[in-house]
Amino acid sequence: MLAVEVANRSGVEVAERATGEVARRVLAAENVPDGEVSITFVTPEEIRALKRDHLGVDEVTDVLAFPIDGRAGGEDGVPRHIGDVVLCPVVVGEAWQGALVHGLLHLLGYEHGEEMRERERRHGGGLT
Repeated sequence: MLAVEVANRSGVEVAERATGEVARRVLAAENVPDGEVSITFVTPEEIRALKRDHLGVDEVTDVLAFPIDGRAGGEDGVPRHIGDVVLCPVVVGEAWQGALVHGLLHLLGYEHGEEMRERERRHGGGLT
């Protein structure tokens, strides 16, 4: 079973239900039938701090991805935590679905390039 947890700490109204639906659709299409993924909407200040602390770049961004188990399974008997996607709705605006697809693909190990662009097009995204 695929579990998608959506949290909103951004102070901005977001489409939480649709976010979960997009994530489930993309992961199913990528042949990821089970595991857990967390999606969190945050403020510009929080995403800037995350990018600075984890990537060494002090700037606001639209989406960050933190893979944990990715496509690989976790330990036997332990549910797979695919990873976490963090989005800033103030930055991404109406393009949140594309940013979400982009982040999910990073969780699955895709890097920027033609293969990722093709998958983004297939899933309705397109940021790279």
